[in-house]
Amino acid sequence: MTTLLWLQTGSCGGDTMSILCADSPSLEELIDEYSIEMLWQPSLSIEPTSRLDTLIEAIIADQQALDILCIEGSIITGPNGSGMYDPYRGRSKMSLVSELAEKAEYVVALGTCASYGGVHAAPPNPTDCLGLQFDKQSPGGLLPIEWRSRKGLPVINISGCPAHPNAMTKTLAMLASGLPLELDHLNRPKAFFNSTVHQGCTRNEYHEYDVEDTEFGDKGCMFFNLGCQGPVTMAICNTELWNGRSSKTRAGVPCFGCTSPDFPLDQDLFLTEKIGTIPVHLPLGVERANYMAYKSLAHDAAPDRLLNKKMDT
Repeated sequence: MTTLLWLQTGSCGGDTMSILCADSPSLEELIDEYSIEMLWQPSLSIEPTSRLDTLIEAIIADQQALDILCIEGSIITGPNGSGMYDPYRGRSKMSLVSELAEKAEYVVALGTCASYGGVHAAPPNPTDCLGLQFDKQSPGGLLPIEWRSRKGLPVINISGCPAHPNAMTKTLAMLASGLPLELDHLNRPKAFFNSTVHQGCTRNEYHEYDVEDTEFGDKGCMFFNLGCQGPVTMAICNTELWNGRSSKTRAGVPCFGCTSPDFPLDQDLFLTEKIGTIPVHLPLGVERANYMAYKSLAHDAAPDRLLNKKMDT
């Protein structure tokens, strides 16, 4: 049996709602087939909070094993480094998380807030939020960058706003099964952060031929004008669809880059920042000089079927 304790810090509860939609495996399968004992989950546990108090005391006293500590939400360190903007039973959740992390075999940050600070850490960051082991892109958050859990891993960041439901359950299933978990440079599981949102997007061909949307509701690419971050964001949104059905870009909404450490960007989410006609941030792996030459030729080479589809509303 693998024990799991789930705590919410500075959070909206979006990752809790997301994991309820998981189907590969589902939350029920995670518990039944992978033998995960949910010691506490703020929205799903039916016991009073006194049960959580007892669990925390037992874990800290080494009377209760803690295999996986899941944290949902930003770590609030204000005011003045006390963390008392986010208290629990007269102490800061910040200090509580630090103490529990030392007892856990694995520590998992669920969502971009717990991973990197997220929405709550956006300028002007009035409550001094940061992530568990990162402050936006900077290594070192609540825990120093050299910190390791009892199993020798850093904090495992399953970022997203919210995190993809199957990325959460699959990662937890891998941990419960004792499978190796390879992480990228931002401590995200490579198995779920090894492709861009652009890959699998139904608007890919429009992107390649520079058939661009300038307003919502059409069928072209939203990267060039409408702020889509799909070509620069690592996530499985278009390779493993949400609820097995759709994604932001398939529904006609730009990708906001919510798995990235600098989310949310301090700029208009629905506008592509450019120098002249060229986006400031190019697709991953693309050189600016080559892109400028390619872009000038792509639109003229677009097949009629793409131009016609673009015009069919």
